[in-house]
Amino acid sequence: MLGTEPPQLNSTRSTDQESIFLLGHLMEGLTRYGKNSEIIPGIAERWEINDQGATFYLRHNALWADGKPVTAHDFVFAWRLVVDPANASEYAFIMYPVKNAEGINTGKLKKDTLAVTAVDDYTLKIEFEKPCGYFLGLTAFATYLPVRQDFYKAHADRFAADPQDIISNGPFILTRWIHGAELTLSKNPRYWRAQQIKLDRIEVPYITTDLGARYNLFRDGKVDTLGIGREQIDRALADRLRMQSHDDGAIFYIEFNHRPNRPTANLHLRRALRAIINTSEYVSRVVAIPGSRPGNGLIPQWVPGIKNRFREEFPLASHTQNIELAKNELELAKNELGGSIPPLYWLTDDGPGTARNTEYFQNIFKNHLGIDIFIDKQIFKERLAKSREGKFDIVSSGWGPDFADPMTYVELFTSWNANNNGKYSDPKYDAFIRQAQATADQQTRMQAMAQAEQIALADVAIIPLFERTVIWAHQPWVHGIVRHVIGPDPDFAFVTISKKN
Repeated sequence: MLGTEPPQLNSTRSTDQESIFLLGHLMEGLTRYGKNSEIIPGIAERWEINDQGATFYLRHNALWADGKPVTAHDFVFAWRLVVDPANASEYAFIMYPVKNAEGINTGKLKKDTLAVTAVDDYTLKIEFEKPCGYFLGLTAFATYLPVRQDFYKAHADRFAADPQDIISNGPFILTRWIHGAELTLSKNPRYWRAQQIKLDRIEVPYITTDLGARYNLFRDGKVDTLGIGREQIDRALADRLRMQSHDDGAIFYIEFNHRPNRPTANLHLRRALRAIINTSEYVSRVVAIPGSRPGNGLIPQWVPGIKNRFREEFPLASHTQNIELAKNELELAKNELGGSIPPLYWLTDDGPGTARNTEYFQNIFKNHLGIDIFIDKQIFKERLAKSREGKFDIVSSGWGPDFADPMTYVELFTSWNANNNGKYSDPKYDAFIRQAQATADQQTRMQAMAQAEQIALADVAIIPLFERTVIWAHQPWVHGIVRHVIGPDPDFAFVTISKKN
């Protein structure tokens, strides 16, 4: 089951979890993630990387679903498309380690100057803008997938809009898509290791956010996996479901609109809202999913640092509620905003738990600070659109990691990042991120990102809320589901099915 319709299967423009989950089963990049979330060869069978660049050697037996070979030219075409300003990819920034990518994306250079070259059909050479210690992890991400030029141009504006408009090179082919209702992925017989794929098809028979309905479908054996919300945990215990937990690396936070015409551009107002929140209470009473942790910074607990976890090497003081500080900051904010705080518009989607989450904060802000919150609840796709357009004061946001490095979180709040929907901007913050991106020295990189994080927290760029753990279950006849912290999750590529009881 999916919770929402995948908004965008054009890999050069995809940004959301549902689309990237599907692309992870339909497509394959130079590398992919293995069973233990390690990087393993994908279309590339080997590679060489140094501080100046990388060379990837593509396997000769990798084919598109129509039998044509996957070549280095397909990567060159796709990557140029990502950074082309006309394509308006919100993920173009993730290509910036490639030389000239940012210059092209900002309109300063021509797109054919991107320093990625098809030396021949099966050799892809990349020059780096600066040393990039995490580049290999990027090559498994959706934005780095190949796109075949002749197919893309033949389908023009319809590319990836329907099954006939998308061509796979991965384990499965999209063979059925009734928008808003269901999808079917069928085994791709031309996938280079099709003999290892045991599933004939993956069916997504329902797209619904109704957790109760999803639970009943699972209990009736109509679906094979289930994400379990807080409302279903007691029922799952009573039904003796074999629940499992998975720390998916996602962080959730309150994102402010920093545009000058918004009240949330005021630092004292943001400080007041931050000070009044008790994240420990919020996680225990509202999130209420075992394993979820209060958010404290931009970078969560699981992320690797220099030798140990980043958070162990660069710890943060825990946030505690401070009502007196909140009221003092509120008075300062009123003075700067003309004597009163206008109602704030809180944009959120219609996912499970939305009402509970936003109403919790609506009550906190009203009862302690007298601030009115108007909740603007939208379907997922529309929430994304309104976020991009800046039509909010506060938006419920979350971010899952794209690769195993703190950069995947901290780059999000740079002034050049298209996913920085609140338009937070601080030159010192940007400078530390640039410093971290300019070297492969781990000590220098990690120190710079830690300093950037301190700046963002002092500015209350966002309010971290929690680090997510998901509770889930699968039917006993399903074997081999892999849960990734990074990469498409869950991964059904190598699942097997035993006989049902």
